[in-house]
Amino acid sequence: MAVLFAFLLLLAVVVTFVARRRPTAPPPPTIPLDAKHAPVEHKAENGNTTTPEPELADIVPLPDFDWRATPPLQLRPFKPTYHITMAIQASTPSDLITIDTHYLARVTARRQLIADHTPTVLGAIPAGHAPLTEAYTYLLGTYLPTRFPTMFETVSGPEEASMLFHNKVTSVTSPLAPPPEDPCEMLRILGETVEDDMFLLLRDSEEEGGAHRAVAFVCCHPAGFDPSTKLGKRLVEIHGPVPAYEKIGASMERYFGRLEVGRGVKRVNWAVQRHTTFFVPKGNHVHVGDEVEEETTIDVGQARLRVELQTLTRLPETRAILFSFKTYMYPLPKIKAEGLGPQLADAIEGLKAGNAPGMWVYKGGVRWGKAVCAYLRE
Repeated sequence: MAVLFAFLLLLAVVVTFVARRRPTAPPPPTIPLDAKHAPVEHKAENGNTTTPEPELADIVPLPDFDWRATPPLQLRPFKPTYHITMAIQASTPSDLITIDTHYLARVTARRQLIADHTPTVLGAIPAGHAPLTEAYTYLLGTYLPTRFPTMFETVSGPEEASMLFHNKVTSVTSPLAPPPEDPCEMLRILGETVEDDMFLLLRDSEEEGGAHRAVAFVCCHPAGFDPSTKLGKRLVEIHGPVPAYEKIGASMERYFGRLEVGRGVKRVNWAVQRHTTFFVPKGNHVHVGDEVEEETTIDVGQARLRVELQTLTRLPETRAILFSFKTYMYPLPKIKAEGLGPQLADAIEGLKAGNAPGMWVYKGGVRWGKAVCAYLRE
């Protein structure tokens, strides 16, 4: 009894200390998990049962965040010579989702995209239902209300112990606990709540090869691929059309396998396109065998530098990896006005100078490269 009392006293001290450090009101209520979604046990290599890793690290709240006054990130990741690498950078759980002044317009447009192209932009296989439920519960029940309390909150539902997620910006309320039974409904709600596109990846058993496989997705901003064709496929199959992917495929699988809970990472990918469209299930990429005509002029008012800010996060219960990415569009005249026109032109021509020269064709440089580079340097 004395030991129990000491433990409870210590717990109370720790809770008090943590509460005093938080700059905001008490966090949202804890989301109850039923037995179906309770933490799973894992088998260590020696056969012993182990407990799950700790949940994702604490999220730093932004109590005064104003999305209307927050400009989008200005990412300029291009380099003179293109080398295909993972180019991973350390990140934090707090930076999983970024929100800026475009928020309302973008999520409104995503709602229409989902309504018009449902089979293309979202889907799940049975193996993805549990990871999706975990991601849905974490993002809506913990992450968003904690990180952005001025925009999102959790409220009590109509039934005992039920909870709802409320988006203060769009005035939309969604079921949270219990979550929707239909995985497509969870994906729809996620896709209409944040700008980030998401793929959930689950590792096959060792007997099946131990590769990571896409088991659920919501992707409203594909850049030249049909997201629905990636569902159920392994990483190597997903990246089949990517030139020189074999140079990083094995190391990517190993890295995904070692990714720890609470240690998120990020990377940036870039391309150029001749239009302002976010939803591009085909057309941006050029594949071997495609007939392409080199363009002598472009509409510079429509051309964009397209940049994806990508993140990788390990979910603690299902051990799935949440791969998410937010797409940014920068007008080429803006890049030129910043004095970066020649640097971007060098980077475009550098697509054919590194360890993956096929990128010049794949990213479309063979089509628009000459005209874009001429504009950027003039």
